[in-house]
Amino acid sequence: MSTEQLQYIFQDLKSKLNQIQDLKLLEELRTIYLGRKGKIAELIKKIPELPSEERPLFGKEINLLKQKVQELFTKKKQELQQVNQEVKIDYTLPGIRPKIGSIHPITKVIDEIAKIFEHIGFTVVEGPEIETDYYNFQALNIPPGHPARDNFATFYLPCENYLLRSQTSTVQVRIMEKVKPPIRVIAPGKVFRPDNLDASHSFMFHQIEGLVVDKNTNFSHLKGTLSYFVKKFFGAETRMRFRPHYFPFTEPSAEVDISCIICKG
Repeated sequence: MSTEQLQYIFQDLKSKLNQIQDLKLLEELRTIYLGRKGKIAELIKKIPELPSEERPLFGKEINLLKQKVQELFTKKKQELQQVNQEVKIDYTLPGIRPKIGSIHPITKVIDEIAKIFEHIGFTVVEGPEIETDYYNFQALNIPPGHPARDNFATFYLPCENYLLRSQTSTVQVRIMEKVKPPIRVIAPGKVFRPDNLDASHSFMFHQIEGLVVDKNTNFSHLKGTLSYFVKKFFGAETRMRFRPHYFPFTEPSAEVDISCIICKG
């Protein structure tokens, strides 16, 4: 065993270490070189086979090689540990789709309301946003010239008798034309009115209307349904006041007030 051979072993190890990017593989390579049956140990076993005058020099060179090899492994281990600390990524995990966008708050509210009513037997229905005068007014007992129309500022379209619906009641009429009782539906959707813009008014907003058509259905069922919804949506501690109110397009009419969900007043 010559000095050149020892140098070759060292250079070969350096080349192999450059390819190691994993601590487990590093430990396996360390065992091959520095283990009890490793390459360095095998070299030490060969010392007694050498002529007596060569043993001291060769033993010194082997110890120097062993020291250098240990330093290489220590340095490589520190480098890999540093990389693992900086980038804590498990490359074996499946990819994760990036979240692109999110559900609009209004959509989330509508979905939550829909689930509450679906739980008690209602079906969610939708209708066209561009409507005829018939479905928006006349079928709701509001003929041309009726004073109730004054309460609905309306976007009329250039096409005769077409408009942007001012209420989702249009869907109720369409459902009653197609579906036989009993009927339990809610109709969420956009409505359009040329209101004066301010903090609480816009040309477009959302409504959710409910319709029940069945035998022996009365105002107490309406009150109970609204009370159930209020407690499910705003919280079980929310109080509700059901009071008479005047609406020119419905008879009888009522309105709901609820306690403040913040101050509980």
